[in-house]
Amino acid sequence: MTGLAVEPGLDTSVWRVTGSPLVAATAPGPLSGATVAVKDLYAVAGFPVGAGVPAYRREQAAAPRHADAVARLLAAGAQVRGIAQTDEFAYSLTGGNGGFGMPVNPAAPDRIPGGSTSGPAVAVARGEADIGLGTDTAGSIRVPAAYQGLWGIRTTHGRADTAGLLPLAQSFDTVGWITRDGATLAAVADCVLDTDTSAAAGFVVDPGLCAYADPAIAAAVGTAAEALGAGPIEIPVADNWVAAFRTVQAFEAWANHGEWVGEHPGVLEPDVAQRFAFAATVTAAEASVAREVLRVAARTLRSTLGDRVLLLPAAATRPPRRAGGQAGWEQARARTLRLTCLASLAGLPALTVPLRSGTGAPSGLCLLGAPGTDRSLIHLALSSVAVPAGGSTHSEDRP
Repeated sequence: MTGLAVEPGLDTSVWRVTGSPLVAATAPGPLSGATVAVKDLYAVAGFPVGAGVPAYRREQAAAPRHADAVARLLAAGAQVRGIAQTDEFAYSLTGGNGGFGMPVNPAAPDRIPGGSTSGPAVAVARGEADIGLGTDTAGSIRVPAAYQGLWGIRTTHGRADTAGLLPLAQSFDTVGWITRDGATLAAVADCVLDTDTSAAAGFVVDPGLCAYADPAIAAAVGTAAEALGAGPIEIPVADNWVAAFRTVQAFEAWANHGEWVGEHPGVLEPDVAQRFAFAATVTAAEASVAREVLRVAARTLRSTLGDRVLLLPAAATRPPRRAGGQAGWEQARARTLRLTCLASLAGLPALTVPLRSGTGAPSGLCLLGAPGTDRSLIHLALSSVAVPAGGSTHSEDRP
């Protein structure tokens, strides 16, 4: 198999290739009957990994075996519906792709879907798959989940095996998945993750962090926090945390893909190309200094939170309008990164649930937990902050 076939009528902005199924379950199990959209970073036996870049995919050999996360889902009874698109090399949060276009956000068609787990998220939102297997480096599960009114989890860094996953930045890359409801999210966690090493206990909220988001989203998080009895906390976020995160991410992205990108000028979306251009300038010495900043940041965040669960906006804005263009999307990304980088730099599990925030396009509530509390975090959300399956109801924004 080459992985290049396209079915008639296939929405190639969402799907790279599909089947009925593309890959059958390897055993019956708790996920029997569930279908999976696999982000085009995971190895699926018989298909090359494409990373959302047609030129890159054409140069890759077919994978000899499934990635660990794919194999676990198949062994639990799930079947692969297809391989779904991603932002190029997963180095974006918008959901756009130079080779395949930007899929339509089913929850807000005039707005961007969010990335880089864009294809799997849209496939799940449209009901074409039950599980969107994706990755989260800087928010690539949390942002599309928030933008489309879905559930999603970024797992504790290093907890889920990344064997067979094409890296972007190994210091932050994690396995994650998106579903339409919390029960399915929990069922996947029970199959993919071992037993938690500790339990999530109690909610806290930092109004200063919430203020990074649009006022309506910050207010909705505040309302949720009040309803959950969340205590106040002040996270001592330093001004240089985001810059340090971006520096290390860029340094590792260039180490992983810089040679190929340099040999193929002009093939990437302008925003992704600009990030790689910056990545090419980051020196080992700069990355080393940034890593020390991140070590302090991770230690500070973990010790401040303890075993408590921090409530914060999953994204700083509602999904930007498609017509707003790259400048507006980049502004939203930069604001959101101030929130999403916290889990990333500290290696923490982060759960997104649909947030009821009045009228308007979707937004999400993020539950940030202690390392190893992934399954506990999901069950805590199911018992205390869950919304009906399918998320909240939204209409057009009235700013």
